Amino acid sequence: MPATANPARPMPSRIDATFARARAENRAVLVTYVMAGDPDPETSLGILNALPGAGADILEFGLPFTDPMADGPAIQAAGLRALKAGQTVAGTLDLVRRFRAGNAATPIVLMGYYNPIHTYGVDRFLEDAVAAGVDGLIVVDLPPEEDAELCLPALGKGLAFIRLATPTTDARRLPAVLANTAGFVYYVSITGITGTATPDFGKVSEAVARIRQHTDLPVVVGFGVKTGAHAAAIAKGADGVVVGSALVDALVRSLDAEGRSQAGTVPAVAGLVRELAEGVRAAAVERAA
Repeated sequence: MPATANPARPMPSRIDATFARARAENRAVLVTYVMAGDPDPETSLGILNALPGAGADILEFGLPFTDPMADGPAIQAAGLRALKAGQTVAGTLDLVRRFRAGNAATPIVLMGYYNPIHTYGVDRFLEDAVAAGVDGLIVVDLPPEEDAELCLPALGKGLAFIRLATPTTDARRLPAVLANTAGFVYYVSITGITGTATPDFGKVSEAVARIRQHTDLPVVVGFGVKTGAHAAAIAKGADGVVVGSALVDALVRSLDAEGRSQAGTVPAVAGLVRELAEGVRAAAVERAA
């Protein structure tokens, strides 16, 4: 994407262009998740700014929420830290806007739950997300049966609405899940909450192949990926790898005794992203073989 692209305008093609570049390099993309406002807004922005240079291709930015039912302890705690630091939906969109002032190319996907969006106001949220430079949404508690609530309006505004498929999404359910999905399909590699188990890489490959029989969209895999070796194992067969809880854990280990950021906080997160990116890119050799 040209550096002169308007950063304030939503560009769903940023996601498409990212996967196209990765395909040209015969590799998977690295998708990184961090919580907006964790441990404070300025440090959160510093982390967001550092991720692309460390090797992240797509950025998932979490919307803090008090009852994140699909998330494990690490991301739950991240959300609570962010809320305690005063993070709001408006504040999250402002961080995206500030990120876009220096980066017009890297896709940003907001990930969270419907309640904060509903409270903010759907129409207002979509307008503000578009203006900030958001590329897509992952809203984990809105099933396809509720597409009229947010999915279809988001698509109408040019925002990709990214759906999750799980190990329990069978062949009868999958078409409904994929019907209005855009950008990519997010395959949840384990049954349960984030950050609590390591995926069975063989079963993940089988699941990715099964999903590809139903869609031309890229399939990325997340939940349970913690190391460069894990990322490499997933990247051999998937179009992308998502890492979240491990990055949050790296952030937590860098905080002081009162939970405040230190000089090493941003480098701690960026350092793990570099390791993960190396794993993803190393897998390209096997993909080419």
